Amino acid sequence: MNVKQAKEYIKNSVKLYLKKDEFGEYRVPVVRQRPIFLLGAPGIGKTAIMEQIAQEMGIALVSYSMTHHTRQSALGLPFITEKVYGGEAYRVSEYTMSEIIASVYETMEESGWKEGILFLDEINCVSETLAPAMLQFLQYKVFGRHQVPEGWIIVTAGNPPEYNKSVREFDVVTLDRLKVLEVEPDYAVWKEYAAGRQIHNAILSYLDLKKEHFYSMEMTPKGRSYVTARGWEDLSEILTLYEEEGLAVDETLAGQYLRSERIVKEFMAYYDLYQKYKRDYRIGDILAGAPSERAVARAKEASFDERLSLLGMLLDRVRADMKEVMEQAAFLKDLRPLLKSAGEAAVGSAALLLEKLQQQEEGRRKALEKQQTANSLSNEERKRRLQVIRVLEECRRELSGREGLSGEEAFGLVKEKYNGKMAEMKRDTDRTGKELHSLFAFAEEAFGQGNEMLVLVTELTVDSAGAQFIGAFGSEDYSRHSGELMLSERRDDLREQIAELKI
Repeated sequence: MNVKQAKEYIKNSVKLYLKKDEFGEYRVPVVRQRPIFLLGAPGIGKTAIMEQIAQEMGIALVSYSMTHHTRQSALGLPFITEKVYGGEAYRVSEYTMSEIIASVYETMEESGWKEGILFLDEINCVSETLAPAMLQFLQYKVFGRHQVPEGWIIVTAGNPPEYNKSVREFDVVTLDRLKVLEVEPDYAVWKEYAAGRQIHNAILSYLDLKKEHFYSMEMTPKGRSYVTARGWEDLSEILTLYEEEGLAVDETLAGQYLRSERIVKEFMAYYDLYQKYKRDYRIGDILAGAPSERAVARAKEASFDERLSLLGMLLDRVRADMKEVMEQAAFLKDLRPLLKSAGEAAVGSAALLLEKLQQQEEGRRKALEKQQTANSLSNEERKRRLQVIRVLEECRRELSGREGLSGEEAFGLVKEKYNGKMAEMKRDTDRTGKELHSLFAFAEEAFGQGNEMLVLVTELTVDSAGAQFIGAFGSEDYSRHSGELMLSERRDDLREQIAELKI
């Protein structure tokens, strides 16, 4: 199965393991809650899907790599204590709490979340001294004499032995206590994930043409050669930073992330060509609605591969702007009820408004800290919450320096701040809408109703930010070319949410 299928299977298992009966007891007893074992090649996203599951299900996540654990750190250290048996005192050995179990309790204490996932990576690489204890742990959730708290589901992961010399193959007795999911790399699934992570478009365009280079493991005269999904994602981040700083990108840089000389050479040849396309076509001019005659003529005569690369560049820019608009809308949606509540407090006085803003700011900071401790917050959620906190702080600071304001005057300043954010979103929305229209206009002129237009409509449909933007603000070009607007069921709901942003 691919990682998307594995993710859904794990979510369903966690949901069922956490299901309770009428007396508040878990329907599946601990001894029958088989841990899940994700078995797959390195770098295909096993750890990433665990983070997504915790975020989507609203539960905590504690992650550990088992490669560095000894018997003592996993089971606890021995100490001597005194116990009385039959009226006589004896000195006996006890064990401190396992570092792993302790981290679960610490997460519960700091975050306040009582249910979660304990994710143990590289589970089949444990040391020889620790291996016997794993059998007891996998069946009874016990390390030493300390048990994983109720409500915590165990998910493990590991690599097949052909990828890792440290792997200890599980015997039947161990495997019989696990739910084994064998995961394979799948570019189509990773591309869905990549769209949300804003993976560099040069990488996506290249992999669209060379899907077989997405994941590669082979032996060469120089040793093992490999390219993984993790490598592409890490390369994407460094490429973006290099371009921001105007630094030269070369094979040495790419080779630090893609451990295949052949694929590095092919990718860098494509990357150089990609940069040339970007310069020659002048992407900014096209999206501003002023493509040069030369750009249109060249696009008409270009090969299909070049057309796809050009389309990818244009889409990359527009989708990034759509994502920014929808993030602004989500942030304002979170902020609006807080400011409205603060406005109700302002009826009394400016001091009450200031006090309310401070309470909201502190409450949001504490909630953010708890969710970060529980590892249940996506990057997008974290950014949105920080934006809300920043506006609350800005409002509070501005009011703190203004003496003698009435409650209505103070709230007027707060409302002005919010309306300024709304106006900014409207400007960005209008600009992005014009970019989208310019993109369709150029595609119509250069490509007509060919496969490129189908690619354009499809990419906008499957992209989360694109679908949300079109659903909320509409696009006559998209409606016309798609034939039937596939977002009609969500369009009205999204537009209502945008309309509600007015305070």
